[in-house]
Amino acid sequence: MTSFADITPQLERLAIEVPSWAYGNSGTRFKVFGSAGTPRTVHEKIADAATVNRFTGLAPAVALHIPWDLVDDFGALRAYAQDLGIELGTVNSNTFQDDDYKLGALTHTDKKIRQKAIDHHFECIDVMDATGSRDLKVWLAEGSNYPGQADMRGRQDRLHESLAAIYERIGADQRLVLEYKFFEPAVYHTDVPDWGTSYVQVSALGERAVVCLDTGHHAPGTNIEFIVMQLLRLGKLGSFDFNSRFYADDDLIVGAADPFQLFRILVEVIRGGGLDEGSPVALMLDQCHNIEKKIPGQIRSVLNVQEMTARALLLDREALAAAEAAGEVLDAHEIFMDAFSTDVRPALAEWRESRGLPAHPMKAYAADGYQEQIETERVGGTQASWN
Repeated sequence: MTSFADITPQLERLAIEVPSWAYGNSGTRFKVFGSAGTPRTVHEKIADAATVNRFTGLAPAVALHIPWDLVDDFGALRAYAQDLGIELGTVNSNTFQDDDYKLGALTHTDKKIRQKAIDHHFECIDVMDATGSRDLKVWLAEGSNYPGQADMRGRQDRLHESLAAIYERIGADQRLVLEYKFFEPAVYHTDVPDWGTSYVQVSALGERAVVCLDTGHHAPGTNIEFIVMQLLRLGKLGSFDFNSRFYADDDLIVGAADPFQLFRILVEVIRGGGLDEGSPVALMLDQCHNIEKKIPGQIRSVLNVQEMTARALLLDREALAAAEAAGEVLDAHEIFMDAFSTDVRPALAEWRESRGLPAHPMKAYAADGYQEQIETERVGGTQASWN
């Protein structure tokens, strides 16, 4: 029987990167909503990210998005983040908000436009060199809307050529991480729609090219934990983008729609060594807080991942393996559900206090006054937004 004390060494290793864009304004494709206290600069985004880490101890790095987070001196930005107790993490490219990329970027038929997109990724690698970032994450809003609009095979070939040029440029300690998405904005075909396509593309590049799995980027009913297992088995699961979905890529707080799915995913992460010492698997949030306050939204999210990780670590794997081997279907299911049903919140509260963290981070943040402070001070200027 696994006790909470047994799982604390692995729980100590849990680190969840937060995204800079989660602190800016966002919304639907119809409207981006403003809110008081929203950062106007990347420095204010980093300060908010550091606040999440201060209350949870779970978010030691913040991901950047280029060009949304461009500054003149990334070395100075790195020092600023470190002064606040966090690091700059994954660098995310953006080839989906330029008119030239309407019909594709890395897959475009025009070589000049493809080179423009490749050069943007070279710029992102320069940012990585200055910030000490390991991962370049690539998500492509590319595909077609109508049959006959595009040569799908030709686009795959051009994608490989473009990614190969980018991969050749990354450093020996850096990785190219290719994200996939079932649809949007292309609705007839998407160039990287699933884990298999991403896997095929990164496998052709080399060992330092891996797959990013976004938990909101799948068809309804998809068994995401099977994909997690398979990519871990193949040694190609590079990172997660955690969020939650009810219908499509909702980018809501992780675990909101289906906490059991999050638990099942983390069971496979742990089983596959994703939480072992030195694991290359990076955990990150990819969320937009449209109606809730942004910092509490991130705090709630990392706490949800921590809670489900603790439950997954408590799974009695020896008993489960014995039941599976004996063909005891209901016993195996009961053992699995016992772990999911365990209330770990009191133990986690005590564990946080023993490490100098607030037992209840959400309540502690609400009482801290930081939210009121930023709403008072951040007046004027242009609020950050993905639009």
